Amino acid sequence: MRNTRQRRQQILQLLVEHGNAQVSDLVERFGVSAVTIRADLTHIESQGLATRTHGGATLVRKPPLEQDIHEKDTLNLPLKDCIGAHAARLVRSGDNIIIDSGSTTMTLARHLRAHRDVTVMTNGLNIAWELANAPGVELLLTGGLLRKQSLSLQGSQAEASLNTYSFDTLFLGVDGLDLQFGLTTHHEAEASLNHRMVERARRVVVLTDASKFGHVSLHRIARLEQVHTIITDASIDPEYLEGLQKLGIEVIIAESPP
Repeated sequence: MRNTRQRRQQILQLLVEHGNAQVSDLVERFGVSAVTIRADLTHIESQGLATRTHGGATLVRKPPLEQDIHEKDTLNLPLKDCIGAHAARLVRSGDNIIIDSGSTTMTLARHLRAHRDVTVMTNGLNIAWELANAPGVELLLTGGLLRKQSLSLQGSQAEASLNTYSFDTLFLGVDGLDLQFGLTTHHEAEASLNHRMVERARRVVVLTDASKFGHVSLHRIARLEQVHTIITDASIDPEYLEGLQKLGIEVIIAESPP
């Protein structure tokens, strides 16, 4: 699985650099069968990033670049903090919640430090650090393999740790949100874990600034039909606001601290 993930990322990068790629060239480059390469291109096409052509594929949508978690922490911080503050208002005493790793979800953790009688599970080391000494928060970590770029725990151990839990709410960060392709992220293992989180929560709340709308990363987390609430900022495109509301999704605009 790891080799498949790395190969697909490299194929996508070649598509970004050259605009297209041929199956024969990719077979020679990666030393795998044409059947395997076609499956890779079909996967990339399914995410809306490329279209299959005779003998290859052509890029149709450039995915956003992935940023290191430390770089993300410095971007749009007041806006993210406002989103986190609104998200914290959705948490009640006695709730069992799960918080995905990320720079926006970390601001939620900061606003939960004064909450009481809340159980939080997270796969984010940055989030665990924020809540480590919060007296009213019982903290659980998923375990798993640490991905240093995002300070997130992932993999089969992380996914298995969710199997015996049921959560009131999942607070989820994303790299892309598209009306057609749903929620996406850069990394396949993170997408797989996020998908499992969605399955274990009765309510799914997405925290994202409006810059993520219209972006599609390589790996889908979930379709928008699985989302209950999105907290974003006032610069959301009216087309997206209308589209989300037509799907029955509650959209909370974090214009100022609550």
